[in-house]
Amino acid sequence: MQCRILDQSAADRQVYNDFIAGCSKGHVLQTWQWGQLKEKGQWRAWRLLVEDEGTPKAAVTLLERPLPGPLGCFFYAPRGPVLEPGQEIAWDCLMEGIRKLGRKRRAVFCKIDPDILAGDPLWQERLRRTGFGNADRGEGFEGVQPRYVFRLDISPGEEELLASMQQKTRYNIRLAERKGVDVQIGAPREQLPVFYRLLQETAVRDNFLIRGYSYYEDFYDLLAPDGLAELVLVRHEGEEIAGALLFRLGEKAWYIYGASANNKRNLMPNYLMQWRMIQWAQREGCIMYDFRGVPGDVGPEHPLYGLVKFKKGFGGDYCQFIGEWDLIFRPVLYSLYNRLEPWYQRNIRRVIRAGKKIKQLIKR
Repeated sequence: MQCRILDQSAADRQVYNDFIAGCSKGHVLQTWQWGQLKEKGQWRAWRLLVEDEGTPKAAVTLLERPLPGPLGCFFYAPRGPVLEPGQEIAWDCLMEGIRKLGRKRRAVFCKIDPDILAGDPLWQERLRRTGFGNADRGEGFEGVQPRYVFRLDISPGEEELLASMQQKTRYNIRLAERKGVDVQIGAPREQLPVFYRLLQETAVRDNFLIRGYSYYEDFYDLLAPDGLAELVLVRHEGEEIAGALLFRLGEKAWYIYGASANNKRNLMPNYLMQWRMIQWAQREGCIMYDFRGVPGDVGPEHPLYGLVKFKKGFGGDYCQFIGEWDLIFRPVLYSLYNRLEPWYQRNIRRVIRAGKKIKQLIKR
């Protein structure tokens, strides 16, 4: 087996994406296009592929990002690496490729958070044997990627899926249908500003930060033309009242970046939107639908309990991932980074929030 760093050729791109899409642990965040999207910001993407006589066995997209001052850089593999169970030789070959690139780029560490459920004994042993250490700092949304999600097996028929939902969820779906709510999956790029306006409205209402509009333009332009993303808009009597971006790769679909207007929330548009996206994913040949992140095991007193209740109502499974693991290349600098990074994150968020509040005041 050999591990090679892929170039920018169309042939390498096709081989790489076909492997990611066909692997049971493949994820859209490991596709070639996602790396291109992150390169629009402060990241640089490296794609490594392990082959055995020309047949792909393991792959990873490593995103490289500089650290402050003299610290150098680090690697991050969102929902990677990707390989099938039992491919230990391919894993070792891939790790050697990562270490070699780490030495070349003078990286401090490599962070991974693969699409693997917590408690998997094979992966636990594999990670520790290779030198990875658990690097989780919290639950729920506190990681780079959500540690907890709801996932729904959508291989059964529609009637069976509806029957497995909570009664209130079915009722709200049918209420939205009766009231004439309409869901468009595959809305054109010209409608992207409408979605962004809904996202801004949601962010103000629920007090969270969103990226600038240009990010969503790049997101759409890089992923939608290749069938990896769809823009979803929900309307009632010609008025846009909800929306989402939807991932799809191979037999899997992911709901991401949901938004809703303050007006007409009583029509339950988000319930029908989720159901229509599930139906669409089924027609596209998907067998898994991911509702994305939820906090950890929380009760009714938690501020995000409503989000958990909403997603749980569709009958999915509550999934906990194995979390973040770091492979350390330069221990002294890694220790310094771990001391400085929490302070940096706290303060940069305060600066961003203060800037947004000032802009809102100026607009008034």
